[in-house]
Amino acid sequence: MPADTTDANAAAAGGPADSQGEPEPAVTASTTERETTDPAPDGGAGPAGPGGGLAGRPVALTAPSGIDRAAHHRLDEAWLAAAWSHPTTRCFVVSGGQVLIDETPDGRTELVTTPSFEAPLTEAHRYFLGTDDDGVRYFALQRDALPGRMDQSARPAGLREAGLLLSDRDAGLMVHAVALENWQRLHRFCSRCGGKTVIAAAGHVRRCPKCGAEHYPRTDPAVIMAVTDDDDRILLGRQVHWPEGRFSTLAGFVEPGESIEAAVRREVFEEAGVVVGDVSYVASQPWPFPSSLMLGFMAHATTTHTQVDGEEISEARWFSRDELTAAFASGEVLPPFGISIAARLIETWYGRPLPTRGA
Repeated sequence: MPADTTDANAAAAGGPADSQGEPEPAVTASTTERETTDPAPDGGAGPAGPGGGLAGRPVALTAPSGIDRAAHHRLDEAWLAAAWSHPTTRCFVVSGGQVLIDETPDGRTELVTTPSFEAPLTEAHRYFLGTDDDGVRYFALQRDALPGRMDQSARPAGLREAGLLLSDRDAGLMVHAVALENWQRLHRFCSRCGGKTVIAAAGHVRRCPKCGAEHYPRTDPAVIMAVTDDDDRILLGRQVHWPEGRFSTLAGFVEPGESIEAAVRREVFEEAGVVVGDVSYVASQPWPFPSSLMLGFMAHATTTHTQVDGEEISEARWFSRDELTAAFASGEVLPPFGISIAARLIETWYGRPLPTRGA
C-alpha cells in the first residue's frame, strides 16, 4: 500500500503505534497474516549515496550512530551489573514508542538521559543498548509511563518527530530502544507452548522456562518502491483511510518464500494493477512501528493502466514533475513525511527537495 512511513501498520507486525502523529504509510499485509497495528514507510534514477543517501540526502535513522552494540556482553550478568553501576552510565525511559526530548540553549534537540543511579526502578525491563567511543554505557528502561520533569522543559516525542531532530547517536539509541520495547510488549508468551516467557540477554531474548524455547526480536522485511514509466512519470497511491490529498509510494510486506524483487512486482500489481519489469535496490531504513525493515527500490513499469481495489488503495495516479509541483503548490497533494524513506525515493526522481511537512 502507499507508504509514507509513519507506522508500519496494516502490514507491519503488531505493536503499539507511536501515539504522537498520524499513522504513516501502512504497508499491506497481502495474504500474510500479521499482528497489525501500524502502517509502514514510504524518485528516481540513481544509486544510494554513502550511508544510504538518496537524492544527495541521507535516509533518516540510517546514519552511523557511533554506538557499539557490544552484543558479546549481553549474557555477561557480572559485566552488565558493573556497567549499570558505573558513574558515567546513562539511561532513558521508553514508553509506548515515546521518549523525553529537550531543547538545549544552543538550539539542539537532545534525548533526555540520566545517570543510572537516578533512574526509576525497573530491573526486569532494563535493556543494554551499547557503548560509545568514550566508553559510556547506555541502557533503555521500559515503563508504563514516561517520568515527569521538574523543570517542565522536556516533552515526550515519538520517533517520527524525534528522528529528524536528534543527533545520529541519540536517534540510533532511540530506534534501538523503541524496536525492543515494541517486541517485548507483544511477545510475552511462548509461540511454541503458550508459557509465559522471561527476559534474557539484556532485553534481546525472551526464554520460555516451560519448554526451553528462545525467542528473538523479529524484523519484518517490507519493500517500498518508486515506480516510474517510459514517460518518466512516477506512480503514487493513496490509502483509503488517509486524508484527501495524501499520496505516497507503494509498499508491502515480503511473503514467505518470496524474493524481495518478486515482492516489489507482486505488490505493485496487487495494489495498482501495474506490471513492473526492472527492479533496482536503493537503500533500507529501520522502521520499528512496530518491527519493519523498509527495503527501498526503484522500479520500472511496463504497463500504465491503473486499477485499485478500493479497499486498501482508493486512488493511484501517475505524475510528471510539473504535475506534482503544481499539485504540491495547490495543496492537491500532500508530500510524504520527511523522516520517511518514501520522501527520499520520490526526491531522487523529482530532482530537488520536496516541500517540508511536520511529523
